[in-house]
Amino acid sequence: MALTEPREADPSQRRADHVAIIMDGNGRWAMNRGWPRLVGHRRGAERVREIVQASPDLGIRWLTVYAFSTENWKRSTEEVLGLMSIFARYIEREADRLAKEGVRMRFIGDRSRLDAKLQRLMAGIEARTQFNQRLNLTVGINYGGRDELVRAANRMCRDVAEGRLKPEDADEAALTARLDTAGMPDPDLVIRTSGETRTSNFLSWQSAYSEYEFTPTLWPDFTARELETIIERFASRERRFGGVLRA
Repeated sequence: MALTEPREADPSQRRADHVAIIMDGNGRWAMNRGWPRLVGHRRGAERVREIVQASPDLGIRWLTVYAFSTENWKRSTEEVLGLMSIFARYIEREADRLAKEGVRMRFIGDRSRLDAKLQRLMAGIEARTQFNQRLNLTVGINYGGRDELVRAANRMCRDVAEGRLKPEDADEAALTARLDTAGMPDPDLVIRTSGETRTSNFLSWQSAYSEYEFTPTLWPDFTARELETIIERFASRERRFGGVLRA
């Protein structure tokens, strides 16, 4: 059986167009300093601003960050409510800057469980920035890879049952088109901060062939310089996508 040629054999194409980040370590960062966990989350939101500003100059066109997972509801009510407040304030405070700097912002995840005000803010900034092209910023809120796949499968089943999709056409492309990330490229690089080495249900389908970097740096300490260093390492990797590189 012949092996397929990799889609990316040219070293000049080894760019991290889409970087996804599991922003971990906010609570530990604060607790290490004797502060409440929410202080760490607020610092983490400030770090997002720096990384967003730096991304276009690093060649990143798509930046996807994991803000709140479907499992994070298990945290204390105080922390969950505090996080939701931080998300709302971030949108309110950053809307003008994101629009001015050409950043398109969108959200993935199941919004149905979120506060109505937060949902309105999310929809508002998505509409306001929908034509921006300098950077695509995607934020996962109440997002989980397995939950996303179940919801996409349910949509596909409904489409088959209602005659919008033929059973024989219920393939990989059909499922991909029904994911939260429909229309987005798969991530080239996934980064997790804080020293943990698991993927935590983040972009399970989309990251099948992504490269991974695990850094011990806690998210509030993660700088644009460290991101640049990781991207430089990424550029030296050989991405075969199941094939082989020809000499």
